[in-house]
Parts: sequence; structure tokens; C-alpha cells
Amino acid sequence: MERTMNKPLAGIRILDLTHMLSGPYGAMILADLGAETIKVEPLKGEGTRKLLATDPNNSLDGQGAYYITLNRNKQSVSLDLKSEEGLEIFYDLVRNADVVIENFSAGVAAKLKISYDFLKAMNPRIITCSISGFGSAGPNFQRPAFDQVVQALGGGMSITGTDSDNPTRAGIPIGDLGGGMFGAMGILSALVERDRSGEGQHVDISMLDCQISMLNYMATMYFLSGEDPHPIGNAHFVHVPYNSYRTSDGHIIIAVIFDSFWDNLLEVIDYEPFRIEKYKTQPGRLEDKAIIEAKLNELLATNTSDYWITQLEAKRIPCAKVNQFSEALSDEQVLSRNMVVDLKHPNGNSTRGPGNPIKLSRTDEESFSPAPLLGQDTDSVLTDVLGYSAEKIEALRSDGFIV
Repeated sequence: MERTMNKPLAGIRILDLTHMLSGPYGAMILADLGAETIKVEPLKGEGTRKLLATDPNNSLDGQGAYYITLNRNKQSVSLDLKSEEGLEIFYDLVRNADVVIENFSAGVAAKLKISYDFLKAMNPRIITCSISGFGSAGPNFQRPAFDQVVQALGGGMSITGTDSDNPTRAGIPIGDLGGGMFGAMGILSALVERDRSGEGQHVDISMLDCQISMLNYMATMYFLSGEDPHPIGNAHFVHVPYNSYRTSDGHIIIAVIFDSFWDNLLEVIDYEPFRIEKYKTQPGRLEDKAIIEAKLNELLATNTSDYWITQLEAKRIPCAKVNQFSEALSDEQVLSRNMVVDLKHPNGNSTRGPGNPIKLSRTDEESFSPAPLLGQDTDSVLTDVLGYSAEKIEALRSDGFIV
């Protein structure tokens, strides 16, 4: 496969052993940024290939939405890592690679003899990354984990939703996606450090660690106060009004953070009782939060979302329509930044999906090759990267070690 040279990670070769969401997402970020990303799959393919693959509404020619999106800009090599022959092919690839990324359960990489301790002996510059639920050490690191498990354990679910009796997971899978994002950051950090030291290292990403990190200032607030926070829906614990509000045809959000925004809001919402001295500053509004927000819901319900957004934006009040996917993915700002792109199938058909949010001023090429068919690039990778002969490749295939 011809590789682009106007992306920042051009010249970096990644072996992607990941499956499902967290690992493939992290590897997708790196592939979008130009890393030559070789997806190393079992002979029957990794499990994500089957997700939604036969769903008529969420697949394209046998590839489901998961696979189409997460595996763009990647190549596919299919081999049997459990055989000595397949493992030796993988070791040859490691000798010619920069990064190996995987998200197996704890201990699996070592069992397969593909953990950092094995691979550094054959390539001292190799960087390995493991993304798992709980990392590689600690009293509970071997527990199984998926997105909602770490969302729950990480505390985020306890403050999401409208009340403490109904903990709610985030609508997007931030447990998995957070692991992938921090994995990509860890790999990039290790690549920079390798330029100084000349040596590789292992990047150990715990999805639970990522969730704890994203508690951020709220965790510090807990340590200062000793009080567990509780869910308050879309409201804010300090600012008023700061919430979602019903209109005649949907919902909008208004975020009055500064008192000057409140003054501007009064020019849009001409309601005399709001003009009292008490409400001119945040403490007074916070004291009557329930009264203010109930009345705003009543007043805003008299007209459409678009009407109110026009009025609020004219006064530079932070606001937004609560978009459905159909609206968010057709927003002119989103489209202007190439955040909706064509995702092609190898047969030429295509759908659309989210683009790459990392915009660079010079190495700025954005291109998206199709998610590959199983083993689509086995021959070219073994020939071009490893120098295997056609006869050797055919023998390996005949013996069932590669697809």
C-alpha cells in the first residue's frame, strides 16, 4: 500500500493487535495521523469484524459500523499467532516495526510470548502499549472489564443523570474511548523519548486510571470538602442559569457564567421579576435557582429553538441547540472542518463517518483508506516489509499459518 508522506506520523510502523473498541480507536487515531498501521488478525479475523456485519441498517457490504470506522487507514495481515510459524512471522514484523499495540486481557500477551519482555530482546527500540481495564499491576488488575464497568468504578456514573437513584452511563462509551485516547498519547510520548534515549519501552494504560484522571477538578473538590458530589442533570453547581431548557420544538442550553451574561439575557427574556437587585450577582441567582430555571422553561417553551438561538447569539450569550445526530453531523461548522468524511469499502461503495479532529498547519493531509478485508495485505506486507519470497508465502498459506 502506498503511504502518504504529508502526515505527521509518516515513517512510523505500528502493529495493531487490538479488538473491539478501546485499542482499535487508539490505533485509528495514529493511523489517521499517518502511521503505517498493520492490523495483525487471527485467521478468522478479529471479533469486531462480526459486529453489525449482517445488520441491514448498520453495515456496508459485510462490514459493520464498528469495523468500517475503527479500521480505516489500516492494512490487514492474518496469521496464526498460536503456531510457531505464525509467531515467527510476527517476530519478523516486530524487528521492522516501531510500535505494537494490544488490548488483550491481563496476562494474554505474555502467554502468547508477545509482551514487551519478549519483544524488546529482538528489537530494543520497540514500543509496546497495552490497554486494559485495570493495567498490569495492583490487587485487582486481572478483573475483566468493559466500558460500563470502568465508568461505574471510576465514579463518573455517580454524577451523571438527574438523581442518585438512577446512575447513568455517558451516552458515548468514554471508558473505551478514553483508554484509546490515552493509549495514543502514551505511544506518542514514548516515541519522543526514544528519540533521546534510542530505547523503546512499555506503555501501560488502565481504562480505570483514565476515568479517574477525567474526574479532574471534581476529585480535588472531594478531597477538599470530604463530600461526595451528586448528579444534577444538566445544571451547574455554581452558575445560574446553566442548564438545558425546553423550547416549543426541542431543547437548548444556556450557560450564564458571568453576571454580564445575565444582563444580556434580560434583554432577550423580557421578564420584569428577573430584574430585581438580588439576581444581579451569582449568589442571589444560585439561592433562587429552582425558581429561575422553572420560569425559564416556561418562557422558552413559547417559541422554537432556532428563534431563541438567534436572539441569544445576537447578545453573545453562550448557548446551543441540543442537536440530534442528524443535526450535529450536518452542522456547517462541523462540515467546514472536514469532520464528516467518506468511509469506503474495498469494493468501492462508501458511507460516511467522523473525520480526524487533529488539525495541523503543515503536515495537514487528511485521507482515509478503506477498512481492509481479512488478510487483504498479507502478501504485500510479507513481501515488501519482510522480503519473503512468493514461494515461502504460498507454503505458509498452504500449511494454514496465514490467510
